Amino acid sequence: MGDLSQPFDGAANWLTRRRRLRACHGCDLVVALPPLRPKERADCPRCGHLLVRRNRLPVQRGLALASAAFICLSLAVIFPFVGFQVQGVTNRIELIDAPVSLIEFGEYLVAISVLLTVLVLPGLYLLGLIWLHSSLLRDGLLPQSRTIARAILHVIPWMMADVFVVATLVSLIKIVSYGQIGLGPAFWFFCAFAVLLLKTNQSVDADWLWFALAGEPPAPPEARTGETAAKQGLAGCAVCGLINRLDDAEPPTCRRCGEHLHARHPQSLQRTYALLATATVLYIPANVYPIMTTTVFGASEPSTIIGGVLSFAYHGDLPIALIIFTASVLVPVSKILALGWLCMNAQRRVPRDRVISARLYRMVEFIGRWSMVDVFVVAILAALLQAGAVLSIAPGVAALAFASVVVVSMFAAMSFDPRLLWDASRNGQEKRRDG
Repeated sequence: MGDLSQPFDGAANWLTRRRRLRACHGCDLVVALPPLRPKERADCPRCGHLLVRRNRLPVQRGLALASAAFICLSLAVIFPFVGFQVQGVTNRIELIDAPVSLIEFGEYLVAISVLLTVLVLPGLYLLGLIWLHSSLLRDGLLPQSRTIARAILHVIPWMMADVFVVATLVSLIKIVSYGQIGLGPAFWFFCAFAVLLLKTNQSVDADWLWFALAGEPPAPPEARTGETAAKQGLAGCAVCGLINRLDDAEPPTCRRCGEHLHARHPQSLQRTYALLATATVLYIPANVYPIMTTTVFGASEPSTIIGGVLSFAYHGDLPIALIIFTASVLVPVSKILALGWLCMNAQRRVPRDRVISARLYRMVEFIGRWSMVDVFVVAILAALLQAGAVLSIAPGVAALAFASVVVVSMFAAMSFDPRLLWDASRNGQEKRRDG
C-alpha cells in the first residue's frame, strides 16, 4: 500500500478517479483510500488510526451473523439462565431477572444501565443491521435505512454483552462455595450471543455500508491530501466518513448522512475536565461505601470494592481477585489519569509523544466499559442469591456511584478530541519558528 498522505498535485491528480478521500478521526489528516481487497485494512499514516477494514461478502456475512446473534439473544431471554441451591432452598433466575432485582431494591438507574447495555441496545443494534442488510439485498432501500445506519454506529460503545459474560463467571466462582450451581440453556445461548455480537461488530465496514446506501458524493475540489481537513475549511463526518465543506450555516451537516459536523468537538477540553472531575468525586463514595451486603444465616456483612478483592484473594481465588481489581480499581483510576494527562498534553506548546498519546487514547476508549464488571456482578448476585436469612445479597449504595463513574468516564473519553494533540503541535511549531 502506498503513502496515503501524498498530495494531489500534478500527476497525482489521477488518484481522484480511483481513491476516495477521508479525514482521519484521530489526527484530521486528509488521506486517499487505496483500493482494498477483502481482509485488507487502511490505517492513518500519521497516527495509526484505523480508517477502513474490508470484509468478504459484507452483506451476506453481516446478515447471517446479525440474525444468528439475535436468535441466540432471544433464546437467552426465554430460557432459565442460572440456578442455585443452598440448604434445600432453590432459586433459578432468567436473564431479565438481573435488572429486575435491582428495581426491587430501588436501584432504578443501575437497573436501567444493566438493561440497556446487556439487552436493549445490543438487540436494537442487531435489528438495525438486519434491516440494513436486508435492504441492500433488495432492489430499493427500506424506509429509514440511512437514519438507522446513523443510529447504530452510536450504539456500539455501549454494548457490553462480553463484559456481562465475564461478570457471570466471576459471580459463579464467588458463590460456588455456598452451594450447588446449575447452568441453564440461556447461559450457553448468551455466551454464543456475545461471541456472535463481537463477530458481527467486526464484520461491519461503515465506509462500505454508506457507499452501498448512498453512494460517494465527490469531495470538495479544494481538498488536498497530506494536510489537515480543518486547515482547508473541511471536516470529515464521524459517522459516514465523507469529507464536507464547513459552511457558514450553523450547524453544518454531512451531505450524505445528515450528521452534525464540527472541525473540533466544541469545548472539548473543558467538557473532558468537567467530566473527569465528576468521575473523580463519584469514585470516592464508590469505594468508601459498600457495593453489596451479604447475609449468611442472619449475619449481614457489607463489602466494599476493595473488600471484595481481598475476600477473593483470601479464599485463594487470585485470578478473580486480579480481574476485579483490574476492572474496578486499576482501569477507572488509570482512565481518569490518562485522560487528564492527554488534556494537559493537548494544551502544551508542543505536545509530547503524539503517536504514543494517540495509542493511549485508543486504549482508554477500549478498556473503559470493562469497569462495569463489578456492577454486573452485583446485579447477578442480587437476583440469584435470595434465600432469606440463609443466604442473600443486596446491592449497596456504592453500586450507583460506581456505575456513574463508568458512564461519566466513558462520556469523558468521547468528549476528548484527539485531533487537538496534532493541532497544538502544529501551532506550537509555527509559533516557535515565528519567534
